[in-house]
Amino acid sequence: MSPVDMQLSNSSSEEVCALSSMRVVKLLGLIVAIVVLNIVMLSPGLVGLTIGGSNAIETASSITILIISALVLLYGCYTLLFKSPVVLAVRDIKSQEDYKEGLLQYKNNKVLKLEIDLALDQLERMEKKKVTLHNVLNDRFEITELSYKKFAAVIIEVEKLFLSNIKGIINKVNVFDASALSEFADKHRSSSFSNKLMQQKFELHNEYVNYVKGYVGANEEILLKLDKLLLEISLLGSSDYRDVEEMPCMKEIDELITQTKFYKQ
Repeated sequence: MSPVDMQLSNSSSEEVCALSSMRVVKLLGLIVAIVVLNIVMLSPGLVGLTIGGSNAIETASSITILIISALVLLYGCYTLLFKSPVVLAVRDIKSQEDYKEGLLQYKNNKVLKLEIDLALDQLERMEKKKVTLHNVLNDRFEITELSYKKFAAVIIEVEKLFLSNIKGIINKVNVFDASALSEFADKHRSSSFSNKLMQQKFELHNEYVNYVKGYVGANEEILLKLDKLLLEISLLGSSDYRDVEEMPCMKEIDELITQTKFYKQ
């Protein structure tokens, strides 16, 4: 087995083990929650519901709690241990939580774990920077001023670009499957696949990885430009919108947005 094959095989098995461990932890948490709920509801010193008591409603309530607990536990076992996880489609990603959930689906991808972790961190930093920028703008300008509107419009466009890159990451990781590549390599060892075909397969693998790294790098650049923008706003001598348009960072951001729109056309 070649070093590349070993790495892919180990990555695939480690990813499966990590995912299984997470599901077991969630199942244990569900069991603990159900046990605690039943203790609270059925203990004499607490709520004190009992089965077979003189009160028919109390008995019915106790039985209902036990039945619901059993059903919840069975459904939890099925969902966490047997049911395949639902992958959030890129077209369905709309809210901030959707973007985060979309990335978290692939958090245990060993090949791209570093990039996914960094993208999650970038997503959180972007949200904080957006809030900070709006707070600074509200302190410095009136909402009706042209300067305020210019900044606000740029922030919206930059965020769109940033989130578009996040979608690109999710889309590429969704298509990219390290375990499938590992399986292909395993078959190659006992088949007649040519070295040229294998080389093309691994080159495609590296291309997916580079795409994801490119998106992460682009978003880091966006965050850096927003930091520069915050600094330039704090140093801005006037609130004239013409001065705003001449700010170096605003020019850089406008150029970045324009280039991206031109590229997508």
